[in-house]
Amino acid sequence: MSVFASLVEHLADLLQPLFATAATAAAIVLFTALVRLAIHPLARAAARGQKARTRIAPQLAELRRKHAKNPERLRKEVGALHARENVSPFSGMLPSLLQLPAFLLMYHLFAGDRMAGHSLFAAPLGDRWTDALADGGPFGPAGLVYLALFVFVAVVAAYSHRRTKRQMADTAALLPEGPGAGALAKVMPLFAYGTLVTVAVVPLAAALYIVTSTTWTVVERAVLL
Repeated sequence: MSVFASLVEHLADLLQPLFATAATAAAIVLFTALVRLAIHPLARAAARGQKARTRIAPQLAELRRKHAKNPERLRKEVGALHARENVSPFSGMLPSLLQLPAFLLMYHLFAGDRMAGHSLFAAPLGDRWTDALADGGPFGPAGLVYLALFVFVAVVAAYSHRRTKRQMADTAALLPEGPGAGALAKVMPLFAYGTLVTVAVVPLAAALYIVTSTTWTVVERAVLL
């Protein structure tokens, strides 16, 4: 953890001539991009896995229909199909899991007093949105920084929502209608807006990591898929 903290601090020193007091904020964004670049090969593998799962969806639907009354046989047949097609149902989780240590770094090492003197324009990196509301309100100097961040996140979330909704519709067309499938198809795309809630409650330093990573994910998936 201290190694990563030192890396962010070193990046901030390098960016100081360009970004002045916002150098640490810029370093967090750059650090996030470097983390995502490092795990990009796993993201490519996850994208290939998602394409493969879409390709074999009709075969899975047929297996579920054929072995609906024999769960054990269904489990074996699905496992054999995944092995035959070289598809892992868990490959898409790896990029998210490997980002967790970096997010915890931002949350624990760059909150509160650790971020004293570092800010993004008028918003201290160790503060939360509630602090901005208490110090000037939603349209105060710090509040406007959060407002701009919320608008940016909302635009990214809306784009992600449309893509996810379209992908869920394409997947549903390949699979038989099951209990709760319609509700799931409606709820899943709404998860894109969860970033807005997260940004509102975590320290700004962690919020910058989340926003950068989320934006990277949306662009990456649009390119790869």
